[in-house]
Amino acid sequence: MKRALPFAASLVALALSQPALAHPQEEAPSFRDRAPEEEIVYFVLPDRFENGDTSNDLGGYEDEPLVSGFDPTHKGFFHGGDLKGLTQRLDYLEGLGVTAIWFAPIFQNKPVQGPKGNESAGYHGYWVTDFTRPDSHFGTRAEFKAFVDAAHARGMKVYMDIITNHTADVIRYKEGDETGYVYRDRAEFPYSRKLGVDGAPINEGFLGDEVRTKENFARLTDAGSAYTPVVPAAEKDIKVPAWLNDPIYYHNRGDTTFSGESSRFGDFVGLDDLFTEHPRVLAGMIEIYGDWIRETGIDGFRIDTARHVNPEFWQTFVPEMRRIAAEQGIPNFHIFGEVYKDSPDSGYIAQYTRRDGFPAVLDFAFQYAVTLAVSGQAPPEVMTHMFDGDVLYEGGEEAARTMPTFLGNHDMGRFSTLIKQRLPDISQDELLARVKLGHAMLLTLRGSPVVYYGDEQGFVGDGNDQAAREDMFASVTDSYNDNALIGTEATTASENFDTGHPLYRLIAELSAVRKAHPALSRGKQVVRSYHLEPGLFSVSRFDPETGDEYLLAFNTSPERLTTHSRIGYEARGLETLAGTCPREVAAPGSLALDLPAFGWAVCKVTKTAE
Repeated sequence: MKRALPFAASLVALALSQPALAHPQEEAPSFRDRAPEEEIVYFVLPDRFENGDTSNDLGGYEDEPLVSGFDPTHKGFFHGGDLKGLTQRLDYLEGLGVTAIWFAPIFQNKPVQGPKGNESAGYHGYWVTDFTRPDSHFGTRAEFKAFVDAAHARGMKVYMDIITNHTADVIRYKEGDETGYVYRDRAEFPYSRKLGVDGAPINEGFLGDEVRTKENFARLTDAGSAYTPVVPAAEKDIKVPAWLNDPIYYHNRGDTTFSGESSRFGDFVGLDDLFTEHPRVLAGMIEIYGDWIRETGIDGFRIDTARHVNPEFWQTFVPEMRRIAAEQGIPNFHIFGEVYKDSPDSGYIAQYTRRDGFPAVLDFAFQYAVTLAVSGQAPPEVMTHMFDGDVLYEGGEEAARTMPTFLGNHDMGRFSTLIKQRLPDISQDELLARVKLGHAMLLTLRGSPVVYYGDEQGFVGDGNDQAAREDMFASVTDSYNDNALIGTEATTASENFDTGHPLYRLIAELSAVRKAHPALSRGKQVVRSYHLEPGLFSVSRFDPETGDEYLLAFNTSPERLTTHSRIGYEARGLETLAGTCPREVAAPGSLALDLPAFGWAVCKVTKTAE
């Protein structure tokens, strides 16, 4: 420190001796300044991406699959991918055009759970026991910070996948082990009685879960109104922070049926359902995730199972996370909730932006509409109706531009698989063409596009969930290695980081176009023309600064399409950015298009003919 002072003083003297600049150079924009809609997101399961450190494959546990959870031959167990592997492959992701990496939860998980003979492992990250550190199969907290720093050095953001709804399955119920944990509702099993309305009085003075004050919840002292919770001795202190080990902070009402009251109060497939109405749970989760922001400098959260948590929790949690991020100099901290819905109607998911206060939600409506349109099982009109729903989001069409759009994921399955399920006799070449069309839509239409890892290598899974979570590194899982991939002769038995794969090249090309033209990320979108059978869907997008128009056209038909699209009346000439665009309009307000089967055109409009 003593040697630094003279050096600093000399810098000051040098600065004072220089003439003042008439126009001081502005500081270069930081990646932190990018709006959410400017990101191109890559969603990855760390366990299935790259194994950078084989020494952590067992996670520090005994070399027995039912203990360590490590069995790369089994699609439901750990395979060896880790944080070092992700860090080592940042060149690959940067070449793809990725600007933000979203990964499945990395928190310490219960290695193995499930009924005897049907066990699986927590490789996916959703069975958390310790919310304060990465899973030992993935690496250390220092390695996580190294990954974040390495991504940030390339101008890439990092989104964490977080859970507040549940923990790993630890709590048992004394009454249910023989009959199963059937959900017991609050009418038949109120908090005021032990095991039903005819039971002994308990929790005197407690006014129910709708009075969310510390004073009221201090009167909730018995967690056994519906079931008697039992924690196995070997796991009584397994959860971190320590307060999570007390059953009083869980609903303890049995398994959810994903409907009615149980959707928010039931155990999600047996996982211990947190009492998110409880002020201590709310405060605890704010502390946990606030610390991750403060200590690692991450850029956003994807929030798991958002619809299974009471809205009042989010109404406090979300603003607190954004406040903490702002204090850390992260102005565009992006938060988006998972609200699963198989429908092209935006209304259901939009309610979570209005009532619950989510800035954004995963755009399942977009996913469903694109799947219907690209498979040819609905006309492009379905896209129009879906985009009409943008006005339903809190903040309207402007907010809709921040919604993470996607084609498939780790739960529902890959886009290629979903198309193949709808068209079981489809050829590999046609499947590739339709998947390309889907990605052209994803990367140019409104929203923040999310690429599911492996899609850029032509992965085609056998189904959803475990069947859609193949290894990028050389796999030894038979049910993955027998899959016929598209755009390549390779299989998952060899590593798949081919930067020459046609889907990798397409995504990289369209990512570059999107970055170069703000209209394709931040620009307003207006639907122009659409057919009532498989065929044309076209929109215009407008530069947010200049108002310049861009015309995007897509052909969902298996036949060449010659047709006309509406366009702005001032348009005269067109520049091709991707696909094939005509050089000029057919007439003011009309554009003649010639699109190949499953083809597209991304055109920049000029007001004078080129």
